[in-house]
Amino acid sequence: MTTYANTLDAADRLSLEEQEQLAATLRQRIAERRRAGVVAAVSAARGEFARGKIRPASAAAIAKFIKS
Repeated sequence: MTTYANTLDAADRLSLEEQEQLAATLRQRIAERRRAGVVAAVSAARGEFARGKIRPASAAAIAKFIKS
């Protein structure tokens, strides 16, 4: 199994250009995973709304709920 330290060591053996491309690729993949998470959360919330488990609320009401 590859560990974080092994991965860093392997990245250190890459050329500077390859390291930059690796970093760019990782940033892109992270952004894609975050977008997929947001899509899943929105889809779940829409399903709950359609089933009547949640109802619309103002931004102020949501902020108050989060703070409590």
